Amino acid sequence: MLLLGTGTFTKSTRRLKKRFLSLREVALVSDNGKKRIAIRSKPMKKRRWSNTEILQAIRNPSPDGYEVKIKAPEMTFIGAKEQPDFAQVYITMYPDEHVVELKSLKKYFFDFRNRLLSYERLINVVYADMMQVYKPKRLRLVMVFNPRGGISSKLTIDSDWKIRGGEENFNDWTGQSEEW
Repeated sequence: MLLLGTGTFTKSTRRLKKRFLSLREVALVSDNGKKRIAIRSKPMKKRRWSNTEILQAIRNPSPDGYEVKIKAPEMTFIGAKEQPDFAQVYITMYPDEHVVELKSLKKYFFDFRNRLLSYERLINVVYADMMQVYKPKRLRLVMVFNPRGGISSKLTIDSDWKIRGGEENFNDWTGQSEEW
């Protein structure tokens, strides 16, 4: 363990702690009433938000282009304040070499049932996992979350967006509702 100093904690030591928190474990150690910042040299374990091993891919039976639409009417997870939360998931995919094995997708969604996630984390985790496993030409993911405190949320990610590395070739989503 590397000790950085003793004494009172100033704003600069708090900033230091925030900076190292993502890379290393930072601990406040009390030694006879004196406080120290200790940085452990081991990197922190990366948190697993999901289990991608559940997702199974099936070889695409056709080299011709087509669109796959999947609706999961109730995905459950643990939301804010450790309360159960619900979302409807709409997936639009243009497959390349693999397509979704639906039973594995159902089990994958079920695996979130006891996981604590924010809406934003959830959609990004599911998107990243599906891109990794299926490697589609295009993936559009929409999640509509049940109202909490009178506020509804709808989040969307599309692999065709420039910000996601796409070329914005598809404008078929403009003016259409993803819900069906």
